[in-house]
Amino acid sequence: MNIQQLEYIIAVDNHRHFSKAAEASFVTQPTLSMMIQKLEDELGVKIFDRTQFPVQPTEIGRRIIDQARVSIAQINQIKDIIQEEKGIIKGTFRLGIIPTVSPYLLPKLMDVHTHANTNIRITVRELTTDNILRGLANDSLDGGILATPLKDDTITERPLYYERFYAYVSPKERSLYVKNELDESDLNTNKLWMLDEVHCFRTQILHLCNMKKRRYNQSIFTFEAGSIDTLIKIVDDNDGLTVIPEMAIYNLSEQQKKNVRSFKNATPVREISLITRKEFIRERLINIIVDEIKNGVPASLKDEMLKKYVIPL
Repeated sequence: MNIQQLEYIIAVDNHRHFSKAAEASFVTQPTLSMMIQKLEDELGVKIFDRTQFPVQPTEIGRRIIDQARVSIAQINQIKDIIQEEKGIIKGTFRLGIIPTVSPYLLPKLMDVHTHANTNIRITVRELTTDNILRGLANDSLDGGILATPLKDDTITERPLYYERFYAYVSPKERSLYVKNELDESDLNTNKLWMLDEVHCFRTQILHLCNMKKRRYNQSIFTFEAGSIDTLIKIVDDNDGLTVIPEMAIYNLSEQQKKNVRSFKNATPVREISLITRKEFIRERLINIIVDEIKNGVPASLKDEMLKKYVIPL
């Protein structure tokens, strides 16, 4: 077993195709296939099921590939240690970002990072929290931007900003629309539009209105959206209300901003952090990315006093 063989099985897993994996690895397909076959013979197991298309790992193959990712990551850390010691700040940072943050934060980060003119290349994937954590564990990601705290001892959290929650109310909801502020109890309605269950933002809304503790009435038409922008569009075109994060307000038209309401006697907040594995050692690089993100965020969101109002995940 050698490093090259581990890199080849990771490449095949990434591309699910031997020819594409070989091309990405800058070798011929026969060479890559032969090296993987030798590894399988040495281990006495099949890593890939070649009868399926696209090619799939076997059950034991998945475990081997996951460990190979960890091993390669640890080997690469040797290079990172040298670069960190020499003060060299360059390389690729693979970033995952949750869908309820990316439309509002990512354009700002791209603008700041482009003008910063560093030697850091950021590649971004929009993923759910569970998939970001999975990507960190198998080393397909270096970091993630998501809601915290996660209470995970394997993760380092670097808080970026604190984002208030606001209600977005249809003018057709006359009893609510006339209010300047809403009570949390106003959310306990059968016309509250929410994200689907894969989003942690939904979990925080359920905590906010205590829906986890009791059942609430459903309307005759229910819909769980995949994005906050979709929820806003539903409220605009129909009725009811939804809950949006503060950054979403900056994307609203002046007319839409008239539909925004704060909460009375409460300041519901979510904490957004950049997370990495505990063993991530490129501190100078990560500090640059953290600073760039913070530079793209409005000053009102960087008040650390808001941390005490963070809603659990």
